[in-house]
Amino acid sequence: MTKRLSPRPTDAELAILRVLWRRGPSTVREVHRDLGGREGRGGDAGPEHRERGPAYTTTLTLLQIMAAKGLVVRNESTRSHVYKAAVGEQQTQRQMLRDLLDRVFGGSAGSLVMQLLATRKASPEELAEIRRLLDEHSREGS
Repeated sequence: MTKRLSPRPTDAELAILRVLWRRGPSTVREVHRDLGGREGRGGDAGPEHRERGPAYTTTLTLLQIMAAKGLVVRNESTRSHVYKAAVGEQQTQRQMLRDLLDRVFGGSAGSLVMQLLATRKASPEELAEIRRLLDEHSREGS
């Protein structure tokens, strides 16, 4: 039996997952508030609200879609449904990185790291951590 991977989350779904990973199980209202969502449920409140987060109904709809896709789990035992991430943050990051590695870099981890370092300057602390991880990886491979 092969392990089923969760679908790749969209940017909006990833924002919701970040809230759930940070907060833990949460109601729609709590997720909505953390996303910086608008409180009103009516039509467009004007241009001053366009820079803020989503409408409440958008957050609710996204969570319902995410539950159907298996990205979140919904607890319906209380009046306000509580949602939690179905998969952990690191597992999601690894899955998305494997997908990027395969699709964009032809599976070459070296190419990915070289492009990353060429694109953004790493801090001395980040470089030290990368060296430590490379050393650890080399020891495990020997």
